[in-house]
Amino acid sequence: MALTPSHRPTREWPLLVLALALVCAICIPLWQASSTRGDAGNDWSKWTPERLSRLLLGPEQIASYCCFTWAALILLGRYLEVRRQRRAFDLELLSTDAGVCILPEDARLLQRRVEQRAARGGPFILANMIRLALGKYAISRSARDVSDTVRTQADVDLGRLVASMATVHYLAWAIPAIGFLGTVRGLATSLTLGGQTGLEMNQFISDATRHLNVAFDCTLVALALSLVVMFLLHSVQRDEEALVIDCQQYCLEHLVTRLYELEPSPSSEF
Repeated sequence: MALTPSHRPTREWPLLVLALALVCAICIPLWQASSTRGDAGNDWSKWTPERLSRLLLGPEQIASYCCFTWAALILLGRYLEVRRQRRAFDLELLSTDAGVCILPEDARLLQRRVEQRAARGGPFILANMIRLALGKYAISRSARDVSDTVRTQADVDLGRLVASMATVHYLAWAIPAIGFLGTVRGLATSLTLGGQTGLEMNQFISDATRHLNVAFDCTLVALALSLVVMFLLHSVQRDEEALVIDCQQYCLEHLVTRLYELEPSPSSEF
């Protein structure tokens, strides 16, 4: 099947690489120049292995990692499913030759052909859409009814795909929420230190600072993970929507426009 504009290879990734290259080429030299004029370059010495372990490891961080991994595995499965669904376009479910017409008497035969070819690779959205459209054409013998069937089935498939993303949407919301819980826990612990009168000032400042670091580290890690999950979620949803649109366009090009609709006889008008 010839590539249509709705599913041409995307050019967003090369643009992302170009944007990163331009930003890094401008910002990194400026950052290095500003660091040499001050003491900002010494900040990297504070990131010791112990500090990194406190940043990346903790109850809230581990819970965020679990949610992130779960969401990533779900999205990976959805992405692989989209790639599998794309194989239906190579099965030649309908003839793509120019000038081919489909008669109402051919609908049942074509329907069985589509079912046989789609059975080898599993259920396909495209095959199911074509099967329902041919079944409608065999009954109504109307191209308009077939077009309405294709449009309705596309809406149903798209709605089913959106509804099945509910778990991933919840995980994308839960990850930053877990980070905020860690922030509240760290702030509450640091505030309780104020009621302990037996601590020296230096010990109090050290303990309070450590708990404040825990508080903000949880939010930092959780927000970073949520950004990645949201990007992957929108990418997979975009591919699924493009798949349904391409299936609908395939049916319109190779099925609806090729239907031969019989004109009503003069006697049927009376």
